[in-house]
Formats: sequence, structure tokens, C-alpha cells
Amino acid sequence: MLTRIDHIGIACFDLDKTVEFYRATYGFEVFHTEVNEEQGVREAMLKINETSDGGASYLQLLEPTREDSAVGKWLAKNGEGVHHIAFGTADVDGDSDAIRGKGVRVLYDEPRTGSMGSRITFLHPKDCHGVLTELVTAAPPATTDH
Repeated sequence: MLTRIDHIGIACFDLDKTVEFYRATYGFEVFHTEVNEEQGVREAMLKINETSDGGASYLQLLEPTREDSAVGKWLAKNGEGVHHIAFGTADVDGDSDAIRGKGVRVLYDEPRTGSMGSRITFLHPKDCHGVLTELVTAAPPATTDH
């Protein structure tokens, strides 16, 4: 069951400049940064708020690291802006199977690794009224051994 809006993905040409805009304009601070080589992006997650299911909602700013990445191709065609919306779920595998069973194309046969160690998959935008939709199961909280 989808529990929250996990994040809104925003494609940008210059990650540092875009982060500075969201910091200066809205006061949002960077919670996490990483480079995802598989997806060809450099990203920053800006935490917006905590959610009742123990997760959080973020803005995910995405700068392509190569022109042939999905985000790079999208930026070349569309320019900067909202790239996708992501919904949080405790079970990305089960929910993507259920949604596939309703006739919606799921872009990955098996979920992949996403930001902050999450498990993700995407739904085809043509089946979601023009919106690229991501399903996200957050990584379990890190445990510390004493």
C-alpha cells in the first residue's frame, strides 16, 4: 500500500546552483547527496518533513553525469523541471506486482537500488496520465553494534 509522497524528482542542469536556489528561497537544506552511476545522475535530497509512517518527504534534485542517461535525455528534450513523483511503500515488490496486474507497465522486472539504499521501480508515464511515477521502499534504518 502506498503510504506517502516520498519525493518529487526535479531535473536540473547545475545541481549546486539549484540546491542554492532551494536553500536561499525556501530554507531547505541538503539531507543527503550521492552519485548513482547506474542511473547516470548526481543528486541531492532536500528533506521537507517527517511523515506519520516514519519516513520523510523530500525534493530530489537530479543533475545528469552523462548525456545518455535517462535524466540527461529528458533534460535535452524538456529542459529543467519536475521529472517524476515518487510514492513510498513498505513493499515495492508486492505493490509493483499488484499495479502491473492492473495493466500498468512497470519499467524494471526487479526493483533496483535507489537513493540512500532504497529499493525502487518506475511506472510508465503513458499508463499514469503522463506522469513518470516511482515506487520507493526506504532502506531499513542503520543499526549500531555496541
